Order: sequence, then structure tokens, then C-alpha cells
Amino acid sequence: MSRIRSALLPVLALASLQACAEPEPTVEVPRPNVLFIAVDDLRPELGAYGNPSIHTPHIDRLAEDGTVFLQAHVQQAVCNPSRASVMTGLRPDSLRVWDLQTDFRHTVPDVVTLPQHFMRHGYHAVAIGKIYHNVIPDSLSWSEPKLHIDGYPFDPDAVYRHPNNTAIQEARKAAIIEAGEESRYIDQYGQWYLKAASTEAVEGGDELYYDGAQTDVAIQRLGELAQTDQPFFFAIGYYRPHLPFNAPQKYWDLYDPQAIPPADNPSVPEDGPPMAINNMRELRGYSDFSDVPHPLDGGVTTEDARRLKHGYYASVSYVDVQVGRLLDALDALGITDNTIVVLWGDHGWKLGEHGSWAKMTNYEIDTRAPLIMRAPDGLGRGARVAGLVEFVDIYPTLSELAGLPAPGHVQGMSLTPLMEEPSHPGKSAVFSQFLREGIWIAPDGIEYMGYAVRTDQYRYVTWVDQESGEIAARELYERGSDPGENVNLAERPEYAQTLAVLEAVRQAGWRAALPKH
Repeated sequence: MSRIRSALLPVLALASLQACAEPEPTVEVPRPNVLFIAVDDLRPELGAYGNPSIHTPHIDRLAEDGTVFLQAHVQQAVCNPSRASVMTGLRPDSLRVWDLQTDFRHTVPDVVTLPQHFMRHGYHAVAIGKIYHNVIPDSLSWSEPKLHIDGYPFDPDAVYRHPNNTAIQEARKAAIIEAGEESRYIDQYGQWYLKAASTEAVEGGDELYYDGAQTDVAIQRLGELAQTDQPFFFAIGYYRPHLPFNAPQKYWDLYDPQAIPPADNPSVPEDGPPMAINNMRELRGYSDFSDVPHPLDGGVTTEDARRLKHGYYASVSYVDVQVGRLLDALDALGITDNTIVVLWGDHGWKLGEHGSWAKMTNYEIDTRAPLIMRAPDGLGRGARVAGLVEFVDIYPTLSELAGLPAPGHVQGMSLTPLMEEPSHPGKSAVFSQFLREGIWIAPDGIEYMGYAVRTDQYRYVTWVDQESGEIAARELYERGSDPGENVNLAERPEYAQTLAVLEAVRQAGWRAALPKH
């Protein structure tokens, strides 16, 4: 049975059996702080997840001291829905958030977010960087205005330092001004947001880009918070390794691009339906890939694939160093032993798998993301949990680790039983989805909602026509023999019974998949 933390609750000594004995004084245990680290587009491409080719010593150190969830799945593989789900504990269909634009406060205005919940229990909640999607800072979630560094765009991922890229930005700016369309590209800080190339390497320190600069600010603010008697919930969101893959040269130098392994399944799945494939729109937004074809019509060159993957690895290592700086700051401030640390990626990302370079599908490579938690009391130290879990589980888990009750609205479960006993069964199934509409529309122009069910053995996806409500296509992948999900078995007669069973699992939903205690 899971231990409920009693942080800041009175801890009473055992009463004496002698009637004349005086009661022991009440001792108050301080509530633990929370350091909440979000990393954009981070797939499990880490040493702690078994990749020997990547340099991530600092995140690996966190993993050694905490619990690594090997099979953690997001609820939708794109930024806004995934982040809204993590922060509210609600699934996309409950939130009615499936795209980049919808603010969850417009659909569920009174929902209590994760940091709000902590604030209601006496915490000071602070944020810097990308926690919610950029257009949705949600001021209700924080005790103070969200931190930002002057001189950077509101969405600072497309910051360039190389003259070739700044020249591209200036040319774009001139064309936009001539067309009178400035309002589309100038944010609330008066900063331009303009993409150039997909990669960049320049000599200089970490502060050249926002992630390094915001770590400086975060460390300073951590020091200030540590001097108070109030526990804190500090959220810091890193923009790398999101495109563009811009990082100081020293992180590129960590790798020999010829030694970086290419994707071992660069082709679209056999017998996979067209709406299942990413349309490459994200990569096409950068100047060096403006005409990249749809995966069904081709792909990037071998040289470009190597450069992109090199840039992704460099960006991951850049973020890794920033995480190390945060961990070192906790040590220097003497608050490591009373701080919960959680690190999570908002979804996976394809590095050439299925011919694509993006997220926005229901494949495992997109829905599976890193989730690492370190409890201050050593709970789960060094544990590696293989059971299926979901990102809606973060909210109730952090609540329990901090000794707080989980709100009744959350649609996940606490993971503390798995931290206590890694062999404890996870869920019998986890659930993800993706809406093919708008900028991600399917090749036939029809809107589809794809619902994915992942069990220990299978990934099952149904694509539902949003207008008719009919199932337009199915996918079935056998995880043991086909971990890359390269052959769709859904139309093979011998799998008809398996499809029926998995459809019943989908219909039963997430509650039926919870562990049976």
C-alpha cells in the first residue's frame, strides 16, 4: 500500500499507556518543495533510457537518484493538449483541447491546475519558460507573474545568432513589413518571431540562447525562494530540443555525426492508413526544408537526416547541462533533501522514423516520453518501472508525495506504489489520441480523430471520421515482434478477435485499465 506523506502535518508521538504521562510535543515536518522541469519535444533519447550514443550525464544522475518510468505515455503528441492534460490532470476529450490554439480556461474555466492545487495548500508557485503552450501562460496557476527575460520573444525557440540565419530573418522581416502583415509576427513584448534554418551552431556560452539564460534567472530565483519559510512549486520549461536545433558549438562537438545511428525504420508502416502519417508541416516551416515532401512522397536526404539528428542530440545535451545546473543549485542551497524533482518531456519526436521529422501521430515514438521523479525521502531511488503509466498520473503523484490530497477531478492515479515496488503492475492499457484537422489535416482533407490503446502486447488505433462518426481505418501493431510498428495487422483475418478485444478495451476507457488492488 502506498505511503501517504504527512509533510507539515502534526506528527504525534505514541501516547503513553500510563495515565499520568505527559503527551509528547507536536513536531511539524516542512512540506517538500517541488522542482518541476518540462522539456519540449524530448523523447526517451537519454542514457538513463538505454541510449549509449547520447551525452546526458546530468539527467542520468537524476535518474540514478530517482525513479525512471520506462513506459510513460502522453495523452496527445503535440504541445498544447499534452501540457494542458499534465497541468489539469484531465484527458484531451474531457478538456476539449486538441489543437495548439484552444485555451483550456475557455472549455473548463474552473478547473484547478496542478500549481493552483499546491498554492491552495500554502505553496508559492513560480514559472519560467514553456510550461503551458506559449500562447497560454495561465496567470491563475502562479503566485507571481510568469518570469521572462527582456529582449527575447514571447516564444523564444526561434532565436538565432549565426549571421546567415539573422540575414534570413531580416529579409523575411522586410517582406512582411512591405506586405503590411507585422501584426502576425510581432508578439506582446514587441519582439519579432521569425524562423530561419532548422539548425545552428555558434561559438559562445549557454546564455546565447534562452534555455541557458533562463537557467541563470531560475537559479537566482531558487536562491530567493530558499530563504523563505514557504514551500515552493517552481516550474521551468526548456525549449530545446524543439526545432530549430540551435545550440552552442560545444554541444555539437560532443558528437561525431558519422557515428550517430540513423533511424532503423525510415519507411512508412506497411498497410498503414494515410491519415496516420505526419504531414511534415512543422519541418517545412524552416528555410532549409520549405519544400520537403510528404513522407508518402519521399523524405529528406541522408546528409540532411544526419545533420538534423546531430542537431537534436546537441540540443538534448545543451538542456542536460541546464538540468545539471539546477540540481547543483539545490545542493548548494542545502534544499535537495526537501525537494521533489520531476522531469518530463511533453511528447516524443520522430528522428526519421516512418520517414518523418516531427511528432503529431499516434505511434509509440510520439506518445512515449521520459518521466523521472526523485522523492526527497529516497522513495524509489534507482527504481526502473516497466509498467504502463500516463502523464495524467503526474498530478496525483506529486500531490501524494507532498502530502496533499488529490482533487477529485483528476483522471490519473498516483504512481507512488510503483516507486515503492517497481514490479507492481501498472495499468493494463494507456490511452492517447490525435486530431487530424487544420494544419495537420489528412491527405484526403477529412477530419479524423485517432484513438490509440497501448497494452503490453499491442498498439491499437481507430481513426474516426469526425463528420460521420464512423471508424474509417484501424491500425494494429504487435509490440513484441514489431517494436518499430512497421506492419499494420488490422486487416489480417487472423487478428479479428484481437481487434474485437482491443476495441472493447477502448470503449471501456481509462477507469477499467487501472490496476486491480
